[in-house]
Amino acid sequence: MHVLGINSVYHESSAALIVNGQIVAAAEEERFNRRKHGKQARIDNPDELPWSSIRYCLEWADVHPSNLDAVAYSFDPQMRRLEYQSDPYATAGDWGHPDGEETFLNHLQRVPDALSVGLGVDLLDRFRWIPHHVAHAASAYYPSGFDRAGILVVDGIGEAVTALLGQYERGRLEVLQRVFFPDSLGFLWEKLSRFLGFTEYDACKVMGLAAYGDPDLMRSAIHKLVWSRDGGFGIDADLLQFRRRDFDGLTSLLGSPGTWLGEREQSLAAALQMVTEEIFLSLARYIHNCRPADALCIAGGVGLNCQANWVVKEEGPYERVYVPSAPHDAGTAIGAALACADEHAEPGAELAGSPTRSPYLGPAFSAEQVDACLRQHGLDAIRPACIEREAARQIAEGKIVAWFQGRMEFGPRALGNRSLLADPRNPEIREILNVKVKHREVYRPFAPSVLAERAADWLILGRGSDSYAYMSFTPPVRPERIAQVPAVVHRDGTARAQVVTAESNPRFHRLLREFEELTGVPLVLNTSFNDSEPIVCSPADAVKTFLATRIDTLVLGDVMVTR
Repeated sequence: MHVLGINSVYHESSAALIVNGQIVAAAEEERFNRRKHGKQARIDNPDELPWSSIRYCLEWADVHPSNLDAVAYSFDPQMRRLEYQSDPYATAGDWGHPDGEETFLNHLQRVPDALSVGLGVDLLDRFRWIPHHVAHAASAYYPSGFDRAGILVVDGIGEAVTALLGQYERGRLEVLQRVFFPDSLGFLWEKLSRFLGFTEYDACKVMGLAAYGDPDLMRSAIHKLVWSRDGGFGIDADLLQFRRRDFDGLTSLLGSPGTWLGEREQSLAAALQMVTEEIFLSLARYIHNCRPADALCIAGGVGLNCQANWVVKEEGPYERVYVPSAPHDAGTAIGAALACADEHAEPGAELAGSPTRSPYLGPAFSAEQVDACLRQHGLDAIRPACIEREAARQIAEGKIVAWFQGRMEFGPRALGNRSLLADPRNPEIREILNVKVKHREVYRPFAPSVLAERAADWLILGRGSDSYAYMSFTPPVRPERIAQVPAVVHRDGTARAQVVTAESNPRFHRLLREFEELTGVPLVLNTSFNDSEPIVCSPADAVKTFLATRIDTLVLGDVMVTR
């Protein structure tokens, strides 16, 4: 059975293909078109489909469009029409305004025809609308391996809902509670990100900034703006005024907008992080009180908040917590396809626990393609006897190594196949990477990738989770180890760690093992292979970024290019 999943309703456009219950391919459109987030979230473009991602998935699995059993899109227009209420702060003709909403729905209704025309096959009778938060929930539940699990989905907005609390059991979702717009934790992060001088897509920058502030300085103000309540949370929409581009409402509470350099701004970020953790923990406890279970699955864009995930994992009532590699909107392509596939499964053949957990679902490139790309750019390459040992040696010597291997990761984080690697022992490497390579704010932290068999010696891991493979949590670094790896330790003593097993990524695991043999340290600094752009996808992307930055060494498969 072949099911194609698609997300393009807002941003993070993506596609995924499920074959007989297995996720065989998934990719984000931004990796192909080189536009961050794939496209802008506009009322007139939900029918701007992720064609490159769709074609990649079909070609990778050698599936002709006529052989698709179903196509699932991660949004339900009818639910939007029935449940969404107009926003008094909306701009005429835009999101939240009746005219803008009608434009949005009209473009949504064009999706089935556009897909049929684009693929040259009539797919109208095989097309399914999957509610957005159901797609989020399915993207976490099915790969988790849990038979029964609580479900926590928190994002900006789906159709009208901004959070879903529920339980999955044997492939069936029971919704316990929903939170509706304008109470949106995701939109709160977007607006405050802009208030702090970033863009609405820069929640990750605010998360990093939170470690530098004192949440108590802004605790009172943030609790006037957002608060937790049983089974949900509330937002003062008259203060937030999310749809407005100005900050009149926030200014009355917080003062004039500033930049991240100020103590007030850093403390506001810290208070926002604090209240997010409080809300996540409260929601998790509510779900458990309603339907006790051992496991919890987290999804939605706010599920990228690693510190909130850590708090739920360590302080919440669940023994096991799972967060997929792509909890944000891109992951709804997988979730929509899995939910649809389960609906079509034969009785007794439920998908629960069967799909792969591997995040390596994107394109791979042959040695011949790599060689052709290097020749085109006039680059000479060497072929070391052991590429992992040579790369580890160069990292230990202080060089920045671009590491390009196998299939591209699905999700916003580089997990050892499209990564920049550096020596975590070097206290200066963070500034070098931020300023001279990635051209971003100097305070931004970096993550360590650590050998699974050594992780507990360097990190206080707490309760175990398979999602350590995706950098989903921020465990504390053991105090006696902090001085040894200053480049990957956050200001609060934590690290957004990736735990690497020999099974999950054999070649990256061998590199880490070689680095440990050279240095005694079983981890390296790992950040995404990019420079103010989407993570590289192809050898051509990798070479372009290598030549435009201060990266010292480029490794493509078995070959190495040095300056």
